[in-house]
Amino acid sequence: MTVSHAKKLVYAGIYVLKKLDLKGGEGGIRLPVLLEPQHAPLEEVLEKLVMDGYIEIDRKAQLYKLTKRGISHLGKLIDEAESYIDEFDEQEIADIVDELRARNIDPLRVRFLWGWYQGEFDDVAMFQERRGFVEIEPDWPLFIVSDDFYENLELDVEGDEPDALPG
Repeated sequence: MTVSHAKKLVYAGIYVLKKLDLKGGEGGIRLPVLLEPQHAPLEEVLEKLVMDGYIEIDRKAQLYKLTKRGISHLGKLIDEAESYIDEFDEQEIADIVDELRARNIDPLRVRFLWGWYQGEFDDVAMFQERRGFVEIEPDWPLFIVSDDFYENLELDVEGDEPDALPG
């Protein structure tokens, strides 16, 4: 199974929303409208977030910032992630995936939100090292839009990994 481009934009957008919400010392970022080269992979993600009304351009500061709608959306994502963790924390991955599919909930979304909420992806190099990536991509903007990231997460929901969802 391959993750669609549209899903990658959604998940990468969720990742960016968290980065914009956190303070600098907690891993947060300030994204200038004129993107620096390392942030260039986020261009399409940022466009989608603006179109969805989750971020806007602070014209005075020339930075992207969360909107009230974006803050509300982030709160809903946190609630969603917490509900999955509360419900499924002690269950086997195969049982979780079966239950999610029975409810018509995308297991990859749950896997992504679980890792996102618990900070598993905050340090992308460490995530890749733990997951056995041969080549480590240290730049988070490039990694969170990469096929490698999503293909690796898909392994968890396909049942190829015994400890699929962290817990």
